[in-house]
Amino acid sequence: MVIWYNKKKYRAAAPGRAAQFYRLEMRPMTEKMPTGKNLTMLTDFYEMTMANGYLANGYRDTIAYFDMFFRRVPNSGGFAIMAGVQQLVEYLNQLVFTPEDIAYLRSTGIFNEEFLAYLSDFKFCCDIWAIPEGTPIFPGEPIVTVRGPVIQAQLIETMLLLTINHQSLIATKANRIVRAAQGRAVMEFGSRRAQGPDGAIYGARAAFIGGCCGTACTICDRDFAIPALGTMAHSWVQLFDSELDAFRAYAEQYPSSCTLLVDTYNALKSGVPNAIKVFNEVVVPRGFRPAGIRIDSGDITYLSRKARKMLDEAGFPDCKICASNSLDETIIRDMLVQGACVDSFGVGERLITAAPEPVFGGVYKLSGVENPDGSVTPKIKVSENVAKITTPCFKGLWRLFDRETGKALADVITLHEETIDDTKPYEIFDPDHVWKRKTLTNFRAVRLQEKIFEGGRCLAKERDLREIQSYCAAQVETLWDEVKRFENPHQYYVDLSPELWKIKNRLLEEHITN
Repeated sequence: MVIWYNKKKYRAAAPGRAAQFYRLEMRPMTEKMPTGKNLTMLTDFYEMTMANGYLANGYRDTIAYFDMFFRRVPNSGGFAIMAGVQQLVEYLNQLVFTPEDIAYLRSTGIFNEEFLAYLSDFKFCCDIWAIPEGTPIFPGEPIVTVRGPVIQAQLIETMLLLTINHQSLIATKANRIVRAAQGRAVMEFGSRRAQGPDGAIYGARAAFIGGCCGTACTICDRDFAIPALGTMAHSWVQLFDSELDAFRAYAEQYPSSCTLLVDTYNALKSGVPNAIKVFNEVVVPRGFRPAGIRIDSGDITYLSRKARKMLDEAGFPDCKICASNSLDETIIRDMLVQGACVDSFGVGERLITAAPEPVFGGVYKLSGVENPDGSVTPKIKVSENVAKITTPCFKGLWRLFDRETGKALADVITLHEETIDDTKPYEIFDPDHVWKRKTLTNFRAVRLQEKIFEGGRCLAKERDLREIQSYCAAQVETLWDEVKRFENPHQYYVDLSPELWKIKNRLLEEHITN
């Protein structure tokens, strides 16, 4: 299929390839903030009141450790996809409190002048570690770790969670849909149903990371170089005196990329026959082949099978069929099981909003406080809800891969200074059921978190968005099929190192005893 947008041509990849559209003239996917807006004040108000209180109580220079993690994979899936790190970096690089910000905070009458002076001279100086975008992630893992003055670490909580939660949610949903399509192209069509402009823009970015081949959102082509894709709406067909006139006008305008929407009136009785007529009368005589048809309503499985037969009999077996209309991974999977003859999918509202679970439950919790001698006092949150008990300490995260199959075997959360020697056997165990143990051999250990800020200085290197997408696809392939199941996926092992487990268990016993 060939689609035009602003005179930029895209072409289909070889059959069976997951990503179906590539630029003929590739340009780097460099990113920029679409608005350039200072978002320093995009923070929950209680972050401000706590920071004011920290300063008043002598905690100005106290170094704290916070972790972002999530407790449950959306849609009861087996894994999630990390996304949003680049936008987090951009936010942190622009942290500054303006005179207008200070004036507003002073007007509330609840902040100390010392605190307002602190914000006026604010200079970000935290260390931050994050899992790279596109990496499969699992509940309980520290996907972002922040070390720095507690005031600063507290102030960035809201935006950190907002950025990573949103894009990880959409990337995870997109990856589910792309896997359900079984190598067929999936286009993100959800801008008009997104929760606001940022939901559309960054949702399209996350969807591309998750595996979508392009987006209907034009600004994302301009700012992120995500291919902008699209054909026509029903209004185009309705505007002309007849469907045939509408198809003919479109084909004359775009003969090399002619994809026609065939379901405005009756897909099989008029839409497909009129499309075939225009292909023969306009497209082929100009030396081109028809790009495709799109079906947006009705029983798409049935209609696609009938349309495929009609196109084949008319001599257009290479004419692609695109399906749209409130699709998701479940519908796409069922359509393909039932024999739908669909080559690509345009997925809108259920992708951009991650319906039916539009929340990624990432949280941000204190895990330790640094002492003057550099040691760390571990901190834990205890709850009768076991899922809400946190894992203390300054931590590291490792993924263990089988050297023979390349498959991921387990993740292990360790103390930050610990290393896992993959030249020796290593025993993993279930931290909740410690008698469940397994000794791994012939494995490769990879530390997952990368340091992206040191003393407030950005260390993160901007990655091409296509590179992130390819990395994501490769990393998902390291997961066993049982983990990738849509229903009742196998629970991937996320274990604690013996030393970390001992500290957590000791703190639990102390708090329960007291």
